[in-house]
Amino acid sequence: MILAGTGREEIVFRYQRFRRQLTSQTAFEGVLPQLARRYQETASAAVREELEQFMNEQPCPACQGARLKPEALAVRVGPWSIDQLCRLSIDRLVGELPAIAFNAREQLIAERILKETLERLTFLTGVGLGYLSLARKAATLSGGEAQRIRLASQIGSRLAGVLYILDEPSIGLHQRDNQRLINTLASLRDLGNTVIVVEHDTETILAADHVLDMGPGAGRLGGEVVYSGPIAGLLAHPTSATGGYLSGRLAIPTPARRRPHVAGQLTIRHASANNLKDVTAHVPLGVMTCVTGVSGSGKSSLVIETLYQGVLHHLRDPQGQRPRSGASRIEGLEKLDKIIDIDQSPIGRTPRSNPATYTGVLTPIRELLARLPEARLRGYKPGRFSFNIKGGRCEACEGEGVIKIAMHFLPDMYVTCEACYGRRYNRETLDVKYRGRSIAEILAMTVQEALDFFANVPPIKSRLQTMADVGLGYLGLGQSSVTLSGGEAQRIKLARELSKRSTGRTLYILDEPTTGLHPADIRHLLAVLGRLVDSGNTVVIIEHNLDVIKTADHIIDLGPEGGEAGGRIIATGTPEEIAKHPQSHTGAFLKRLLPATSAVS
Repeated sequence: MILAGTGREEIVFRYQRFRRQLTSQTAFEGVLPQLARRYQETASAAVREELEQFMNEQPCPACQGARLKPEALAVRVGPWSIDQLCRLSIDRLVGELPAIAFNAREQLIAERILKETLERLTFLTGVGLGYLSLARKAATLSGGEAQRIRLASQIGSRLAGVLYILDEPSIGLHQRDNQRLINTLASLRDLGNTVIVVEHDTETILAADHVLDMGPGAGRLGGEVVYSGPIAGLLAHPTSATGGYLSGRLAIPTPARRRPHVAGQLTIRHASANNLKDVTAHVPLGVMTCVTGVSGSGKSSLVIETLYQGVLHHLRDPQGQRPRSGASRIEGLEKLDKIIDIDQSPIGRTPRSNPATYTGVLTPIRELLARLPEARLRGYKPGRFSFNIKGGRCEACEGEGVIKIAMHFLPDMYVTCEACYGRRYNRETLDVKYRGRSIAEILAMTVQEALDFFANVPPIKSRLQTMADVGLGYLGLGQSSVTLSGGEAQRIKLARELSKRSTGRTLYILDEPTTGLHPADIRHLLAVLGRLVDSGNTVVIIEHNLDVIKTADHIIDLGPEGGEAGGRIIATGTPEEIAKHPQSHTGAFLKRLLPATSAVS
């Protein structure tokens, strides 16, 4: 009755405490019908996202996910229906379509259609997406994959005189496929177009005709053009951090020793999610493991869909009373007490969220302000200094500091609140000051400025120090989360985890944490991950960046190719062992970075 509702039946509520009975003729809608109705009626993306956590997707029992009626599926080209063709990988389609045997009449119909189809498929393989299938859902694509699909459609248009702007198109791309992407960008240029690429990838930068290097630092320390010109000038530039890493003057060091595997291991048996081929993998505990392989080789299937979901299910149901779907089995789970997936999703989707609230540093700051004589005299509690609670906040903008203006067919606009001028609080609250700074002025500080300002307040200093340690000293404490990059959001999450007391039995999972990061930022990231591992925790990273891979203690390399040709473990071991493996694409590139003398385990 609670879940499904009662229709027109009577609802009987029994109050044992008062020993009386209340009978009502009002029908109760039920939890599940109410959730379904709210999901259908709402226009809010946030409400839909909240309700989707109570749902899961299952194949349609009538068509088994084919989407079409039996009559449509009965039409075949060669041996395939349209659903079967769309489920093939693009690489296989390119090979299979020309081999279909047609009679004279069919050939007349199919000739031009096949030519157009193969041309478009070839564009997709040219940007390294041959492992995808045409039936792949857009929501499951990474940002880099979606961007390269759009890029492939532009190549097919053969336009000239167009300005193309790409933001890190190499995201999720293995080094083996990088050159194909660079060739694609060069072909756009050769058609008479201008191509501007925001990128950290070394090969892409070196292939550029003109380089614009911004800096010298980040945040308020940046915003200047450090260098503009040919790549040769950047390599010789004395103060450019980018030029330093490209020329080899600066480098992320290879560890002299690899951490030994002495804390045991997790064993994943019979992993078969997506394209995994009944894989058995060993993940050593207490070390940093990188899962590598070409795009589409099964890295996310192994780490996110199998390992993360399996450990999460165990921690929620340690007695195993609720069976988990999937054939994989994970051994060694008793050695873990927590699992954390640190991705690059935003820490908040409104101007109300910021680094101070997410990391929890705002709480001790509010408590400190509430203990000041001026605040105690006025009867202010810590809640007075929260912009989420009525009383101390500016009611004109409800503590957001900005007013949202709906633009209907355009993205919403935010303008600074005219009542508080973006300070979030009312005048009475801003009268309370610590060392001459109000709460609004404190939130306007950068992390590094706040670290110096609160040097003698340990609860605040410790949280700020972890943010500075992950390379976010330039970030504003009250900076809106909607202005943060994916890499910044991920490092804020790392900082929050570092500020917590570690049990030494936590598994951290990161999916391509170097997205959007400069080599200088990667050094900070690796130092933070090293601290987590040195505390006894386990870190598993899905990664293509060779500077991260070469610092790992253990590597699981998947392949040999993407899609159906992947899903197997090619090699495991230290970076030095992977570099010697003849079939590993990752090893071939890793060999160029490792020093002649191998690191000692």
